[in-house]
Amino acid sequence: MPVARPETSDSRIIAHVDMDCFYVQVEQRKQPHLRGQPTAVVQYNSWKGGGLIAVGYEARKDGVKRSMRGDEAKKVCPKIQLVQVPVARGKADLTIYRNAGSEVVSILARKGRCERASIDEVYLDLTDAAETMLKETPLENLENIDEEVLKSHVLGLSLNENDEKEIVREWLTRRDADHRDKLLACGAIIVAQLRMQVLRETEFTCSAGIAHNKMLAKLASGMNKPAQQTIVTSASVKGLLEPLPIKKMKQLGGKLGSSLQTDLGVNTVGDLLQFSEEKLQDIYGSNTGTWLWNIARGISGDEVEGRLLPKSHGSGKTFPGVQALKSLAAVEKWLKELCEELSERLQIDLETNKRVAHTLTLHANAYKSTDTDSHKKFPSKSCPLRYGAGKILEDSVNLFQAGLREFLGSYMSPVGGGWGITGLSVTASKIVAIPSGTSSITKYFHGQDRFHTSSEPSDEKFAPKDDNLSPSRTESHSASHLTECDGERTPMTHDTFTFDQHETACKDEATESCLTSQHHEPQPRVPNTNDGKRTYEQKRKATKEKGTSSILRFFQTNSCSSSSQETKCLSTGAQEALGMESEILTESQNKVRTNSWRYNVDEIDQSVVEELPPELQEELRTWLRPQKQAKPSTVKRGSSIAHYFSPNKNEHTNLKKS
Repeated sequence: MPVARPETSDSRIIAHVDMDCFYVQVEQRKQPHLRGQPTAVVQYNSWKGGGLIAVGYEARKDGVKRSMRGDEAKKVCPKIQLVQVPVARGKADLTIYRNAGSEVVSILARKGRCERASIDEVYLDLTDAAETMLKETPLENLENIDEEVLKSHVLGLSLNENDEKEIVREWLTRRDADHRDKLLACGAIIVAQLRMQVLRETEFTCSAGIAHNKMLAKLASGMNKPAQQTIVTSASVKGLLEPLPIKKMKQLGGKLGSSLQTDLGVNTVGDLLQFSEEKLQDIYGSNTGTWLWNIARGISGDEVEGRLLPKSHGSGKTFPGVQALKSLAAVEKWLKELCEELSERLQIDLETNKRVAHTLTLHANAYKSTDTDSHKKFPSKSCPLRYGAGKILEDSVNLFQAGLREFLGSYMSPVGGGWGITGLSVTASKIVAIPSGTSSITKYFHGQDRFHTSSEPSDEKFAPKDDNLSPSRTESHSASHLTECDGERTPMTHDTFTFDQHETACKDEATESCLTSQHHEPQPRVPNTNDGKRTYEQKRKATKEKGTSSILRFFQTNSCSSSSQETKCLSTGAQEALGMESEILTESQNKVRTNSWRYNVDEIDQSVVEELPPELQEELRTWLRPQKQAKPSTVKRGSSIAHYFSPNKNEHTNLKKS
């Protein structure tokens, strides 16, 4: 639901910059002969000429619309040039457009806080830059104003067609203007300069809206296109919003907007003005009611977030009509393609920007042929994200299975048919920068390389051709399961498809991998290029050979009932952890500890322990807690872990027996 945020200041200067028919511009830059010609970018599916993704302004003048397909567009505009979108993995590849958008963002960010809202639109907070300009150069003293600034559209300003530029000049340089309008004028000058800089460096044109908040700037940027800018003054807000259809407002295009229309008869923003804040709060709750009351008056406290990189990465595809996916095998085939693309983008983000994503979400659009519950939507499902195409695929299949079971209900079998998937996507979100100077509990294990087992840290790459992690091999886990589980998988075939109960305990064979997934600030390593060449079967075999599944496997001892056996009591894992191998520590060697373990128990950071899963916290604390004894313990507080494996314990035992 929308969040009501009070405006921090009515003197903020916010710009929304929107690229003009961006996909077409990118293709025209790549193929200069297309410039000036009616052009459209079409989907790779050639049925009826392909669906139109973007339509150039030259083609729009001839009546071409985005709702058309290529063949229909050619009838309306015979000279139209249809350019197919790049294709990869059987679907549209938007990489060229994302990269072009990054070029624009890097230029716009030079003047203020910048928030990338999508591939082709950006918010800018120019308040500081406008304040600085106003202090250094009073507007009334400006003599030379760039032509691009004079072409600005100032809402609420009465214009004469013969003297439009002169009227705009007078408005920009007014001595009696209030401080807010003077800042808007400075913002208009700055935005015009940025737009011209974008044109010079990238050959792309863009349009912009300049206002006192993000909502108004967004509304204004599309009012005069292409290659123009619009200024929203405080006096013009009411005239801008009153006739605007309620569904055109951001966050009112869905259920909330429909409710306003059906329940309150609100069709325009002006209609909303007749309701008091208290009335709206009674109907929609305190927060949403206040938000509705605010936006009807042009009030919005949303701030520019200062983000140059995307908040999430996603890969999706639609399957309209007869293309709908009607079997589990078909769904898994396309999930494999989508997950490989997502994994590739995550890996690039990790290596280039040092960022990691935390959450994987699966979305789908579906139908049932015998639908008695037609309003029921396929539920979105999420789980912690594990890096690597194979792991992302495996988790996505599990999420799809959980969603399909919920969508179909208990009365329909997933393998019995009667359902279809018309849209499928996987998204990685909660992306954060890797913090410097942080580490997990594994910092207490020197020589930790020896502890790496089959499950490497989750940013590991998998070579698709060698990845034997078949989509038909599943590991049951809940969509809300917060522990990374990378143990053995239970084979599952489509003939005996079942949805497992999602309460499976973590069977993590790799201590560091499981701990890292639970750490709030993970530190993915830069993957070794050879990591991806190891097959799943090889990795599983290596895991089995390592032994126990507990974090304490590195310290465990075998059951020893007599003192004569105690010297042989160390397990292989404990010997490795302590760097002992076949040599048993003596009392004197305890004083000079090996590099494998040199910390006192009291030195373990409790904040790190608290970041572990509950079951591991309990196990570790139990292990650390001194054992109660009938007589005073010979183990002194502060002793190292090595003391518990010391052969001197034999002497104590013999003394007690004697």
